[in-house]
Amino acid sequence: MSYTIALIEGDGIGPEQSAATKEVLAEVENGFGVSLDLVQVEAGDRVLAEHGEALPEAAVDTIRKTDCCLKGPVGESSYDVIIRLRQRLDLFANVRPAKSLPNVPSLNPSTDLVIVRENTEDLYSGLESGDDEKATAIRVITRKASERIAKFAFELACDRRRSVTAVHKVNVLKKTDGLFLSACRDVASKYPHVSFSEMLVDATAMNLIRNPQSFDVIVTTNMFGDILSDEAAQVVGGLGLAASANIGEQFAIFEPVHGCAPDIAGTNTANPTSLILSAAMMLEWLGLRTRNNQAKLASQAIRRAVEHCLATGKTTRDLGGKLSTLEMGVAVKTELSQVILQ
Repeated sequence: MSYTIALIEGDGIGPEQSAATKEVLAEVENGFGVSLDLVQVEAGDRVLAEHGEALPEAAVDTIRKTDCCLKGPVGESSYDVIIRLRQRLDLFANVRPAKSLPNVPSLNPSTDLVIVRENTEDLYSGLESGDDEKATAIRVITRKASERIAKFAFELACDRRRSVTAVHKVNVLKKTDGLFLSACRDVASKYPHVSFSEMLVDATAMNLIRNPQSFDVIVTTNMFGDILSDEAAQVVGGLGLAASANIGEQFAIFEPVHGCAPDIAGTNTANPTSLILSAAMMLEWLGLRTRNNQAKLASQAIRRAVEHCLATGKTTRDLGGKLSTLEMGVAVKTELSQVILQ
């Protein structure tokens, strides 16, 4: 089966990570018969400097014509790229896995959780006003969006350990988080085979440190999810390894969650794991969406190949290895070819 993928290489280390990831995807094509036509799309700081806007309308039009988008890290113009795309493409679910990896420092080696964050409203709706003396931000929470993200979380839990924790601050935000929690409870009643619990956001922040292995799927609102998912990434080794997905009904964007690291851009030393694992998430989504078992198998194989490289020290200097960004991509590609042969 053939897919057309919009590729935004991004700024800073983005092009180097993209080059490494292309090596892995080339092996996917060779070994799994999954054809991936990568269409280059320009967006980010350089585009802003050259054209006066970080995400030109032509770029959005190109992205809309593809099956999904793989995006590298963007610099100062990140908000104008990814937030606009989330809103315009209605990518309502932000999905952030946090799983311990071999030879990567982790607070608990049994950690394996996913944070599902509502991605379109809350304080990130952009409804702010004020002056130098007083400023106001409006928090938007709707039942429709809350039920939609809760359903997404429960469906995901059905394929995992069947446990969902709804995170909120209803003791203070009685109306907005009250509405969110009410929607989660309504959805939970339709999934009696999935364990459902509720937890205050501050208690969640503490328990992610104290007992991260107790969580399976966490569902929460936009800003709480943004903060907690960065914390969860640090629990299992840091943002530099973290992959993510922005998923809607018809489209999805897959990206690392870290910045573009301009201080090491061009040195070919950045760890490409975050973008490679984002590509694995992309293949899983494509496989599920189109019922393509080969794409799903490729996703699983990439994860195994990455884990083997980490376990055997075939990595970049940040994790004690000696490989460049591109060399690690080639190492994952080589290991992926071995997985295919097994």
